[in-house]
Amino acid sequence: MIPRFDGLTRVVHWATAALALVLVVTGTILYVPQLSAAIGRRATLNTIHVVAGLLLPVPLLIGVLAGRAGRRLRRDLVELNRWDDTDTAWLHRRRPRPVPAGKFNGGQKLLTALFGGGFAVQLLTGAVMHWNKPFPDDWRTGATFVHDWAYLVLVVLTIGHVLKALAEPELRQAMMHGDVPASWAEEARPGWAARTRPGREVGHG
Repeated sequence: MIPRFDGLTRVVHWATAALALVLVVTGTILYVPQLSAAIGRRATLNTIHVVAGLLLPVPLLIGVLAGRAGRRLRRDLVELNRWDDTDTAWLHRRRPRPVPAGKFNGGQKLLTALFGGGFAVQLLTGAVMHWNKPFPDDWRTGATFVHDWAYLVLVVLTIGHVLKALAEPELRQAMMHGDVPASWAEEARPGWAARTRPGREVGHG
């Protein structure tokens, strides 16, 4: 087995996932009139939605600022934000041979960027919608329009992310227990496996 994610990284992931789930559930109830009417307590749901939205970046911020304990998380974030030729090659479905992907492939980097951008948009537009008095009407209208469409995009991304995790038990195991089989790493992430040694990670891995 090869260590892939440390405990702090997994806690940050699951805490963020839990908050995102609260946002999706409460947002769906508030967005669909039939659900909102059937469940009621709209004001309470709106408060939960707003608080969860404000807390969403907190786990990641804590992890990044956690000193030595957050070192591996920071390395992962740096690698997720680096795009190279292997990532471009990964996105081309007609690649002739396995791409020597690093710890994260092009699809994971793209998904991370979309999630990050989507959450940032939701926080900004949600703030305009909730604390709307200082803003003109066209700002509030525009924020509502963008917020609704970004919500739909994030729901699709979340469903796709969950389905992908269910289809790849090794990645699911990594986020639950921290490690992956060496055979999987050598086949699916050869670039990362090449710089990884048993019991420790080397370089960006």
